[in-house]
Amino acid sequence: MDDKHAMWLRAVDTLLVELFDGPPSEMAFILNVGDMGLLRQLESLDAKTASTRPMPGQTTIAAHVDHVLYGITLLNRAADGEPNPWATADWEASWRRTTVDDAEWRILVARLRTAAEAWKRNAQTWSQWDDITAPGVLSSVAHTAYHIGAIRQILAAAGQNHAPR
Repeated sequence: MDDKHAMWLRAVDTLLVELFDGPPSEMAFILNVGDMGLLRQLESLDAKTASTRPMPGQTTIAAHVDHVLYGITLLNRAADGEPNPWATADWEASWRRTTVDDAEWRILVARLRTAAEAWKRNAQTWSQWDDITAPGVLSSVAHTAYHIGAIRQILAAAGQNHAPR
C-alpha cells in the first residue's frame, strides 16, 4: 500500500470513528472535541424520545436510525462481496420504522453499533477502489453526518441538548 492510499484509509477511519464514537483526540473535523458521537448519544435516549415526532409530518429519531442502519448494512454487504446490494434496495422501507418500544430501541441501537463497527473495519480493508466505491465510502461519512444533525435537530426541538459531551 502506498503512502497516499494509507493516508486515505486513515482519514476515512478518523471520520467514521469521530461520527460513531466521538472524536478520539483533541482534534475534530465534523463534530466538536468532546462530543460523545452518534452511538453513545442514541444509547442515552429512551424509546419514547426516539419515537416522538418533532412536529406533525416529520419523522422520528427511530426512523433516522433505521435508515442509517439500512444504508450501512448495504455497504457491509458490498464489502463482503455481494456484487450490487443496491439493485434491490428499498430505501422507502428504511423509513417506515417510526416508533419503537424499549426492547426494540435497544436492539435497533445495538444493531447499528454492530453494523457501524463492521463498516469501520470493512472501509479499512476494502481493496477494490474505483469511481463507484471511493465516492460511496465518502458518502457514508457525509450521509451519517447529515443524520446526526437531523437527530440533534429533533432533540433540540424537544428541548434536549443536541451537542452532548
